[in-house]
Amino acid sequence: MDYLKYVNIKQGTKSLKRFSKGNTLPLVQRPFGFAAFAPQTESNRGTWFYHPEDRSFEGVRLTHQPSPWIWDHGAIVIQPQSEEPYLEADSRWSGFEPEKTVLMPHYMRYYLTRPKAAFELTPTVYGAWARVNYESDFDCYLSVLPVDGGYGYKYDSEKGRLYCCTDCNELKGYDKGTAITYFVFEFEKDAVNAEKTLVEDGSGKKPGTAIEGEKTGIHLCLNKKNITFRLASSYISYEQAEINLENDSKYEDFDALKKENEKIWNSYLSRIKIKADEDTMKTFYSCMYRVFLYPHKAYEIDKNGNAVHYSPSADEVKNGVRYTDNGFWDTYRTVYPLYSIIAKEEYKEILEGFIADYVDGGWLPCWTAMDAKKCMPSTMIDAVIADAAVKGIISGELLKTAFSGMEKHASTPSENPAYGREGCGYYTQIGYVPSDKHRESVNLTLDAAYCDYCLGVVAEILGEKEKSEKYFNRAKNYKNIFDKETGFMRGKRLDESFEPDFDPIKWGKDYTEAAAWQTTFAVQHDLDGLAELYGGRQGLLNKLDEFFNTPPAYRVGGYKVEIHEMTEFMAGAWGQCAISNQPSFHIPFIYAYLGETEKTNYWVKKICSEGFSWKDDGFPGDEDNGTTAAWYIFAVLGMYPICPGKNEYIKFHALAEEIEFEGGDRDGY
Repeated sequence: MDYLKYVNIKQGTKSLKRFSKGNTLPLVQRPFGFAAFAPQTESNRGTWFYHPEDRSFEGVRLTHQPSPWIWDHGAIVIQPQSEEPYLEADSRWSGFEPEKTVLMPHYMRYYLTRPKAAFELTPTVYGAWARVNYESDFDCYLSVLPVDGGYGYKYDSEKGRLYCCTDCNELKGYDKGTAITYFVFEFEKDAVNAEKTLVEDGSGKKPGTAIEGEKTGIHLCLNKKNITFRLASSYISYEQAEINLENDSKYEDFDALKKENEKIWNSYLSRIKIKADEDTMKTFYSCMYRVFLYPHKAYEIDKNGNAVHYSPSADEVKNGVRYTDNGFWDTYRTVYPLYSIIAKEEYKEILEGFIADYVDGGWLPCWTAMDAKKCMPSTMIDAVIADAAVKGIISGELLKTAFSGMEKHASTPSENPAYGREGCGYYTQIGYVPSDKHRESVNLTLDAAYCDYCLGVVAEILGEKEKSEKYFNRAKNYKNIFDKETGFMRGKRLDESFEPDFDPIKWGKDYTEAAAWQTTFAVQHDLDGLAELYGGRQGLLNKLDEFFNTPPAYRVGGYKVEIHEMTEFMAGAWGQCAISNQPSFHIPFIYAYLGETEKTNYWVKKICSEGFSWKDDGFPGDEDNGTTAAWYIFAVLGMYPICPGKNEYIKFHALAEEIEFEGGDRDGY
């Protein structure tokens, strides 16, 4: 079956900064590819540089952007132009013919009305092959243009190759090294007219084949109306980029590569085969496409056939694999538990890459977009490691190394805010993170307790009995911030008094992108213990009923202003369940855990039908590196990983009529 026919790569792209319906990009790339490509339609919106309703085209961006909130790195823009080329987007943009546009996981095509040019692209691991057909009577150009930061360009006439590099990193990270991205473009013989090629900076255009600096670009004048070119990228050097180019170029022509990419994507999409109505099929396989985009490969194969990578934390090239562009606070919940079923080999290699960050720089990553970002709280990679360990995906020395990194951030405060557990010192001493010392203290405490459970799981697998008991005991620390009087997890000060002026619909301050309602149930690892706090199973069921029956009201609280998650939460109208954001993801499934499966069935079906679709506005909130897409996939399958780190899934009524896993069926999990 051709599963690509069900995929809309624009799913979730109809988003705005203040109202997300996915905050996604229509990425044309290989699964987990090193390089991705997206049309740039309006860069004046910053990181929201694509919108499906735009009628303008500013070029194709080679992008690594994992989220508009994290910005881009290592990015360039490629645009066909004719007559008079321009550097600035406001001057160079062209209209395009929507009916001739094709956007698929493996292929992109635009027909641009200004230069009268058809632009096609199909990806490789490290770059792409592109084909441009001009109908213009004027001089035709292929422009390579900047996004942010410094750029350098040099066209080598003898080799027919353009060399470009950039330190583009729109959201600066916290590692000591600055990643440079190197690009090599290879053109057909005599395709480029070097004498008529132009370079441009802020002072204007001039003839030339080399330039460097901020806001610089090159306009390659073409001798041919129809050209095919190849490009590849590297985080290491031009020489490595050339090796990547050769490794990526084992195809007869553009169409042969396109056909291979179609085959590759179908092989990934078919790892779960379902039978359902047309809308469910389209939504399901659009989501399947999303879960295989991130994390991106960040390693390369050197001339000796060995895996190597640039390490920003060590600021040098190291041996082994590496992956990037991933935020664990989101992805641990659904993405990696899904990989444990349908992408076990990839999961193992991805984890090996994340553990390499600990070996290279001394800390396991929290949020990585080439270098370390300070974005979301806690060290949720603990759950990713524990889930892989309990399912037999990693073991031995690799697991021991990972456990060493887990123990470090569980016990050692980090001076670098992008690494380690915030509030670690207080948590290890008094069993919670005090609200008068740290913001988001409730989430920091609950996350730490859950991650301690994950450490206990790994310690137990490694035969570390004393350590497993230690961490399993610490995993009960969530009880330290439970207020029996109100029935909520609350911010507690160092003097053990709860924060005053409590309101369960007040967002922020002690809570992360949520209020007490959405955060209180974050005890996935010990739901029986949580039930005890409410007097037993029925007490927790009553609290869940209240949760879903309480109208979706909110106060801006510690944020002082409305954040987009609040707006999306109100649009959902599923009680206090903000399925638009990750803290609520597991809550509908607690019913099934407690034996009330019909209530899980009701809410999951309602949320899926009202909050998800295959269309351009198809998500209820931020998609976040496959996290929300994977939630929908599990909902359709009728199984959910309520606690990553446990080898179990909650079962409920599937939304698909038939389900077939590659390598097993649903009842095997």
